[in-house]
Amino acid sequence: MTARATARRRTARIAVLGMVPLALTALSADPASAHGSMTSPVSRVSACFAEGPESPDSAACKAAVAAGGTQALYDWNEVNIPDAAGRHKQIIPDGKLCSAGRDKYKGLDLPRADWPATAMTAGEHTFTYRATAPHRGSFELYITKDGYDPTKPLTWADLEAEPFAKVTDPTLKDGSYVFSGKVPGKSGRHLIYSVWQRSDSPEAFYTCSDVTFGGGGAGGAKGAETEAGSAPTAAAPNDAQIAKGAEKSTVDHHGHGGDSGAEANHQPKSAEAADEKSTAGNHPEAKSAEVMAASTGPEGSQDAQGSQGSQNGSAADGQRLAETGGDGSTGPMAIGGAAVLATGAAVLFAVANRRKTVRRGRG
Repeated sequence: MTARATARRRTARIAVLGMVPLALTALSADPASAHGSMTSPVSRVSACFAEGPESPDSAACKAAVAAGGTQALYDWNEVNIPDAAGRHKQIIPDGKLCSAGRDKYKGLDLPRADWPATAMTAGEHTFTYRATAPHRGSFELYITKDGYDPTKPLTWADLEAEPFAKVTDPTLKDGSYVFSGKVPGKSGRHLIYSVWQRSDSPEAFYTCSDVTFGGGGAGGAKGAETEAGSAPTAAAPNDAQIAKGAEKSTVDHHGHGGDSGAEANHQPKSAEAADEKSTAGNHPEAKSAEVMAASTGPEGSQDAQGSQGSQNGSAADGQRLAETGGDGSTGPMAIGGAAVLATGAAVLFAVANRRKTVRRGRG
């Protein structure tokens, strides 16, 4: 074997060995899972968790526990679909919007007019979304149409066609995302539906917040007798309640959910054939570029990068949101780089062997 051939083989071996740790690093890079829920206006699950999973105060929260158990409230920050990728309307059936089609949270779908509510007025409002595991992504907020009847199952058709507020990567302040939006004029009882679609993962989170507008009158929601003066008032959980409840939570705020993965992954399906179960603990981070490109909106439309408030807001400690878990490009880029390196090493190795064989034949 010539010195040149030996050098080539040594180079190929070094390339292969160098590729191994890079590939392992890339495959093990798993961005922290995002978790959270709306706290202004207070979401149903947040309000019931704040009342206490074991002995809630309101009739609606008691009914939710009777229907779905207490674990759904301890896991108040995990009403999610791991592989939503913007396909919200396709994979969440009518009547199951508040649970995101998950059997675990079915108590949140109960149609009734006495859910704890937040008093709301038309015009500019500052929204807060408690993020127990922050991450990059977009929020879209929808409100129910005039004539909404809270005593009937919530459907996609009950929501206005377009979000009244939309923001990408809002500022994280004191553990909550904070952003503003202009609330349309309504009267009586309504519901605000939020979609939080991660941009570094196909995972999405959903909330239902019951709100009341004073005044009643034409065009207002049915069940106007439950206006701000008479509806049970919703309260968001405080830090002490969240810390105490975390002991019984199955949600891992810094990795994958811990709900044993008993529920099956959502797949696109019709509302009539939709399975009520979805993955509770598995968060498939690695998706194809086509799926990962999908973003928010009931129809699964592409995310508008120029949407309102496209801010890379800093966290309370001055860190960028990307620093809480990665921007979604690091893993794929590293894996791609490892693949290129492996391919190059294989080519070098093959060339070296071929030349060696040729020289032997000549000899």
